[in-house]
Amino acid sequence: MRDAILDDAQRAALLPSLPDWTAGATDLTRTVTAASFEEAIAWVVRIADAASELDHHPDIDIRWRTLRLVLTTHDSGGITLRDVELAARIDAIVGS
Repeated sequence: MRDAILDDAQRAALLPSLPDWTAGATDLTRTVTAASFEEAIAWVVRIADAASELDHHPDIDIRWRTLRLVLTTHDSGGITLRDVELAARIDAIVGS
């Protein structure tokens, strides 16, 4: 089942709860830097676990201690409630 794409009004209502994320036309993006490479990789594992629980997987770019996270619903071509939920779970993992 395809997730419903959030319209402009829905995104505007939900995004203030995700102040560390940048909303593009079709995705949410956040870059975080860990204290060490090991912490960054531990975050990736925890993010993977959260993503698997939602059956919704982010794009993750790892550059030493820095993670660039991109959330989009690929089959729907935009931001959905699962992207918002996963972003909130990621915030709980990596902090603000």
